Amino acid sequence: MIDIDTHVRIARPSLDLAAAERFYVEGLGLSVLWRTTERVSGEHDLVMVGLPGGHWHFELTHDPEHPLTPTPTVDDLFVLYLGGPIDPELVDRLIATGGTRTAAHNPYWDRFGVTVTDPDGYPLVLCTRTWNA
Repeated sequence: MIDIDTHVRIARPSLDLAAAERFYVEGLGLSVLWRTTERVSGEHDLVMVGLPGGHWHFELTHDPEHPLTPTPTVDDLFVLYLGGPIDPELVDRLIATGGTRTAAHNPYWDRFGVTVTDPDGYPLVLCTRTWNA
């Protein structure tokens, strides 16, 4: 049954797992929850990042035998509702670890946050609002 404790995994391809990990761990502050540690033919290399004990995580994958080129669109957003001002040092860390600050396709996100694309081109939005679903 799906309920509020259901765990969610979002998987995305990456051309450079080390660069993606640096962005999400050193830049954003997530933790490595798991990673492959040895190359197994026919299997993907991957790193899972998130918050320990959280109900979601990113699985960043790379298939060295048949690599997929990431094809992010302007609406492939990873939005974090921070509920307050965006710390400029956080944005600086994201840029220093391979991100690029960009204008959002939807002006709503520029009004209520900051958009930084990750090393594979996927947009991360740091939103000043809260989520009250």
